[in-house]
Amino acid sequence: MARTKKGRAVSGWLVVDKPAGITSTAVVNKVKWAFQAQKAGHAGTLDPAATGVLAVALGEATKTVPYITDALKCYRFMVRLGAATTTDDAEGTVIATSDNRPATDAIAAALAAFRGDIMQVPPQFSAVKVDGERAYDLAREGEAMDLAARPLWVDSLVLIARPDADHVELEMVCGKGGYVRSIARDLGQALGCLGHVLWLRREWSGPFTAAGGVSLDDIDRLARSEDIDALLKPLELGLADLPELVATPEGAARLKNGNPGMVLASGIEWGDQAWASYQGRAVAVGIYKSGELHPSRVFN
Repeated sequence: MARTKKGRAVSGWLVVDKPAGITSTAVVNKVKWAFQAQKAGHAGTLDPAATGVLAVALGEATKTVPYITDALKCYRFMVRLGAATTTDDAEGTVIATSDNRPATDAIAAALAAFRGDIMQVPPQFSAVKVDGERAYDLAREGEAMDLAARPLWVDSLVLIARPDADHVELEMVCGKGGYVRSIARDLGQALGCLGHVLWLRREWSGPFTAAGGVSLDDIDRLARSEDIDALLKPLELGLADLPELVATPEGAARLKNGNPGMVLASGIEWGDQAWASYQGRAVAVGIYKSGELHPSRVFN
């Protein structure tokens, strides 16, 4: 006998302006409870001390999470010069210091090495797995790890302000899997002055912005009320980086059953990934081939 799903079959995106001091998982759990949703997930973890965009997907929108995870993201952050910490941010213990303070021009010039395709070593306190265990769990036990460098695309990295000799504010736009803490650590090492992240804010992620985010206070105020659904953005926003194709009525019916369906194509090539809509609603994501979309994900 099939188990009945608990909660409402509500779908869409809730863009949360996450405050400092709460984990991304705790935010997702709060949102799921507030909407009484059957299913929820997020597109890209923020550290507890970080603030800004945390895009939470509900219901069918969870099927679009990979497309937001893969999208470019923008971070504004402050680097504290002159000290390295165990966590590469202000939450950790200082393990080394330096009296060297590079000139602002030298800092701006050093940023060039961190743009484009780079290799980045994750922080010791990170969620990467080492022999099946999370690095942060091993780090808390005092184990030092030789973590492998990972590729990262950095679209831009610019100096925003130098409020004083000890601090520099930066803005970075990067792809999937970037660690801002690693940028601060490696920049400090490259400049010979050491460094760590003092504060961090994700300004936007794909189509979602912090300016359009909802506070936890608003979520608490509207929790489990009829008005809370007004906070949701359509699941189709999670597909903003993919071309949209309009399905024919027959094509939409076939796609909903997981079969290739006819679409009206324009400006798309054979083999491209796209999503199909019918009457303004997302039907499926898949690969375009000869007038049809071959679905990999279907929306109910």
